[in-house]
Amino acid sequence: FCISLSEELNKCAIILRGYKRKSCGLVVVKDFNFNNILCDVEVSGDEAMLYATKTNAIVVVSEDRKKAIVKAKELGAKIVLLDDGFGQVYIEKFDILIKPNPKPANNFCVPSGAYRESISNYKSANLVICEGDDFQKKSFIKNETEKMVLVTAIANPKRLDAFLPSDLVDKIYFSDHYAYKKDELLDILQKTNATSILTTSKDAVKIEKFGLPLSILELELEISSHIKDKIKNYIDKFSI
Repeated sequence: FCISLSEELNKCAIILRGYKRKSCGLVVVKDFNFNNILCDVEVSGDEAMLYATKTNAIVVVSEDRKKAIVKAKELGAKIVLLDDGFGQVYIEKFDILIKPNPKPANNFCVPSGAYRESISNYKSANLVICEGDDFQKKSFIKNETEKMVLVTAIANPKRLDAFLPSDLVDKIYFSDHYAYKKDELLDILQKTNATSILTTSKDAVKIEKFGLPLSILELELEISSHIKDKIKNYIDKFSI
């Protein structure tokens, strides 16, 4: 959703903590030059690198979101998107929460349930959105081959099942944000006799450097016009 929203905005920055990155402090991952990525994925973290490769936005990682906002403004940003900043950044902002669809069996937060935020927080958010009503997903496989093995390190990988072909030779799951090693991926290719590794865009930013045969499950998201209008109405209140 954040990637798709950034495409609707001019002079936008995306700020996030950079979870599981092998660095600390404030790091500018990318400036407004689309091809000017300023660090590698170990420094940025996989999610920040995904933003850097998929958007025209400035991308900054920092444990201190307020410092990152100041830096983004120095770099020319007029609008800032905070990835996962609902309950962690106590400044005036427009909060958007995504409700799981289908509705989970219980109302608990992870790891006991599917929610990222308490149910009560949905009442205080500026905008609550849900797949189907407010945005739609579609997927396709880039560089599809005859015998693919799924390799992924995302949370709840079973959610990929709806987008996968039925003839995969195997499915290999690693822990969320896992740092891949070339030798273990080569071993998977050899043991499964696969012609390529099928993975997500988020995983691909960590695997591409190995030069292995790679197929990518690309996910695109279309935001409904009524949601775009609500966000733009908020932005229009400011002189930018």
